Amino acid sequence: MKVSSRHFPRILAILILLSLAITACGNDSNTSSSNSGGNKSSSPVTVHLGYFPNITHAVALVGVANGTFAKALGNNKLDASKTFNAGPALMEALSAGDIDIGYVGPNPAINTYVKSHGDALRIIAGASSGGASFIVRPGANIKTASDLKGKKLATPQKGGTQDIALRHYLQENNLKSSEQGGDIQILPTDNANILNEFKQGQIDGAWVPEPWASRLVNEAQGTIFVDERTTWPNNKFITTVVVARKEFLDQHPDVVQQFLQAHVETVQYINSNLPAAEKVANEQLKKLTGKTLSAKAIDGSFKRLDITYDPLATTLFKSADNAYALGFLGKSKPDLANIFSLDTLNTVLNSKGLQKVAAS
Repeated sequence: MKVSSRHFPRILAILILLSLAITACGNDSNTSSSNSGGNKSSSPVTVHLGYFPNITHAVALVGVANGTFAKALGNNKLDASKTFNAGPALMEALSAGDIDIGYVGPNPAINTYVKSHGDALRIIAGASSGGASFIVRPGANIKTASDLKGKKLATPQKGGTQDIALRHYLQENNLKSSEQGGDIQILPTDNANILNEFKQGQIDGAWVPEPWASRLVNEAQGTIFVDERTTWPNNKFITTVVVARKEFLDQHPDVVQQFLQAHVETVQYINSNLPAAEKVANEQLKKLTGKTLSAKAIDGSFKRLDITYDPLATTLFKSADNAYALGFLGKSKPDLANIFSLDTLNTVLNSKGLQKVAAS
């Protein structure tokens, strides 16, 4: 059939439109394929980090201050603006989605894991061992455990790691808190107020993390009644772990690996450059709290502390047993089989020629 030349422009336009439509469909198909199956978006991710202005969280203090985390995250962003007084408050923020990765004591992490039926978080690394003590006030006449009867004691927050440690110590010595019908008051008090009330004689003792234990000794003439390390085999027990919100870990495993790369590097830096690390941590504390620690306080803090990426899993499970015996983890002993997710950490350690850590 002969086609008139006057129809060519219309036919050409139709062919061009068909070509564009086919190309667009192909692009849509490719886009759908690339975004299906849980593949990661190329958009930068913001990592919301939570930690305490405590020396037990020295890895967080130094990693943030030195820019190690921010550098390792590359095009992703770090939000390290949120700090907390104690673990339960940080866990509330993580459960609400406000924190993606956090440095926290083992007991709040365990409690949140149990309450969420394992859906809230995973422990992805350790951060510190030791660094917690029971300090008693001069004039309180506390020489033995039996002298604690009738006393007022403080911990940073009920259900926190130091709170469980104190309650377990009382239980081991056949002593009861007022909640159990005894005469020992345990008062949840933030660390700064513990120091003030200790000085004023309003409390008789406190089980606290560093640097607050050293500050009670140096600034309020307190005495170390129990260095918690002495209550554990080989003087080692996990004080701080690194947790990741499970949803964040599932969606961004590559970002978590970047973070853990920086975490391990910061642990190595602190252990190899302690004087410099102490200075960096102190400067970061000033930025967060407005005050630096005295040389005696920061030196004492680090002397009673080990910086480690090993979560010391067996001691965490013992902490869970202690909490359960105290009635904090429900009526039946919880299953913590999946609380650790250490494959990513071990990948990082293997790449550095370091020994892997165990989840049991």
